[in-house]
Amino acid sequence: MKKGRIIKVSGPLVVAAGMNEARMYNVVRVGEQRLIGEVIELRGDRASIQVYEETGGLGPGEPVFDTGEPLSVELGPGLIQSIYDGIQRPLDKIRDKVGDHIPRGIDIPSLDREKKWKFEPSVKKGDKVSGGDIIGTVQETSVVVHKIMVPPNIEGMVEESKEGEWTVEETIAKIKTDSAVEDIKMLQRWPVRKERPCREKLPPRLPLITGQRIIDAFFPVAKGGTACVPGPFGSGKTVILHQFAKWADADIIIYVGCGERGNEMTDVLMEFPELDDPRTGEKLIKRTVLIANTFNMPVAAREASIYTGITIAEYFRDMGYSVALMADSTSRWAEALREISCRLEEMPGEEGYPAYLPTRAAQFYERAGRVKCLSSDNREGALSVLGAVSPPGGDLSDPVVQATLKVVQVFWSLEDWLAYERHFPAINWLNSYSLYIDNLREYFRKEIGEDWAEMRREALRILQKEAELKEIARLVGVDALSIEDRLTLETAKSLREDFLHQNAFHEVDTYTSFAKQYRMLKLIGLFHAHAQESLQRGVDFKELASLPVREEIARARYIAEDKLETFDRVEEKIVAQMKEAETSSRE
Repeated sequence: MKKGRIIKVSGPLVVAAGMNEARMYNVVRVGEQRLIGEVIELRGDRASIQVYEETGGLGPGEPVFDTGEPLSVELGPGLIQSIYDGIQRPLDKIRDKVGDHIPRGIDIPSLDREKKWKFEPSVKKGDKVSGGDIIGTVQETSVVVHKIMVPPNIEGMVEESKEGEWTVEETIAKIKTDSAVEDIKMLQRWPVRKERPCREKLPPRLPLITGQRIIDAFFPVAKGGTACVPGPFGSGKTVILHQFAKWADADIIIYVGCGERGNEMTDVLMEFPELDDPRTGEKLIKRTVLIANTFNMPVAAREASIYTGITIAEYFRDMGYSVALMADSTSRWAEALREISCRLEEMPGEEGYPAYLPTRAAQFYERAGRVKCLSSDNREGALSVLGAVSPPGGDLSDPVVQATLKVVQVFWSLEDWLAYERHFPAINWLNSYSLYIDNLREYFRKEIGEDWAEMRREALRILQKEAELKEIARLVGVDALSIEDRLTLETAKSLREDFLHQNAFHEVDTYTSFAKQYRMLKLIGLFHAHAQESLQRGVDFKELASLPVREEIARARYIAEDKLETFDRVEEKIVAQMKEAETSSRE
């Protein structure tokens, strides 16, 4: 390895001289302890290096070794159920080897080199293959089949394909190209800052179903889409991410804890191996990769953790899976950018963040998408990205929030006052939006109901009208409002408390299918429409508001998914009790 020497140490930033042959984003080993670093700036023979480990004790004169390779992740069997830090070091393996504290300079392979995996080839000698083609499979966990793909830059004829149990470094196939015979292994490496190639990016046409009513019904995210969840401390970001991981219609979950508090990441590490996965009946961890990078770990590693996570996610996407990546939180990632930018003495942008923050955010979120994979079988994969943002005090004018909103298509605005009122999810229905509605309209029309779009629009109109009426009611009192306006307030209350409010810990209410969401929303709309007609026929408002069927509407969210016929009986009761009220009012 080429060798330079340290001339300056400034926190996580090290400047080295004699680095004439270094290239941008090369991995280097810094100091006698060989700390892991990455070249982020070159000026002549001087290289600025962000070090992903604690730099205490480093000093001028110590050597810097250039590996000549970019920062990369290892891809292959063994990723699922793993717990990595921001630069893909296996934390569980490190703990087993050296205890609870990570020593500086430790170098343990990301994937186990000794474990043997049963490889079942899907190609034979003489088959023609190209980059991205699947040449065999490995049953990685009881719920995930790991598909071994030809590296993107290789094309040729299969010379040999070996069934059996092999380690990730052993040759499982040979491919004859125009210039040589390439040995194919289960282990691949890919630079984290380089997007993995695909054949074509496709428009998002299918919703990523989460089972959370306010998301699916009002502000849906598409498969291959991007979403932003900003909110102050205590507004329930972590609970939403957990619900998303557990219930989202995705095959693989990548959870990146980027600079979050240690106790929050501990909750994830403790809960995911214990959570029952409703999709498979196994534990959720069996289709999950965890990347843990807490706020007390070296700040520079936060920046790498985001790219490590999305590169692993792209790898599973290329197998044809639907992948959901959760980054909690991108604010801490942006703080790492700010820290390094300040050390580089760059001209600061708003609130000290680097001027290129929006560009970096866009580069990250643009790696999401629904794609036609790089292969000859035209398989499709999707990578959906959900980024939590933690602006100080929930301030939505924060530069990280604004940079994120410029590139994502879905905005779920979390409010601490809703959380304090025990309203979960604490998503503000007045501020949030989804730009995927038009893309998903055809799906909703065919799969849910012709009138779904109109029902959704009417519900949002009522909630918007409620906000306006509440302002008036504060000034003049509720009794001064017209009967029609008071009905609107009652319907809005039902929408908020009976439809939007959802108990994440209730066995039935924690997840709601689209079919049930449709029936729930239709139930509330039916009551509102019949109540309007009854009011016009002279029925007393208080009598309508106190009809016994109101209680059944409130309990509708606890109707089991296999008993949706119960909604028919509730609808019949609405009509019957309205008629009774009209009859009694005439008498």
